[in-house]
Amino acid sequence: QVQLVESGGGLVQAGGSLRLSCAASGRTFSPYAMGWFRQAPGKEREFVAAIGRRAGAAYYADSVKGRFTISRDNAKNTVYLQMSSLKPEDTAVYYCAADLTSITKLANGPDYWGQGTQVTVSS
Repeated sequence: QVQLVESGGGLVQAGGSLRLSCAASGRTFSPYAMGWFRQAPGKEREFVAAIGRRAGAAYYADSVKGRFTISRDNAKNTVYLQMSSLKPEDTAVYYCAADLTSITKLANGPDYWGQGTQVTVSS
């Protein structure tokens, strides 16, 4: 059974940084794409960032470009999201996602979801 387990959320002041991690486990599980979504109170879940198995194949929502960096350790089946220059509007539950097929598929409906981790940015 595949599991995605997030960690690293918390409370931070505006302008600060946080690093989220997501470890994927499961027998022979090797997703092509891994990424992050977020959902703020009263809003729909939105795409944040995704990364393919190859280094360099990373994509970001316009709202986080230049502030967030996604990376991946294929050997550990772990994806990271380094968040810097955080703003109050980044406050949300952040969800890890994984897809066996492609980044496009992940962005439109991934195969697997994590449980989510809360990120709160105070002003």
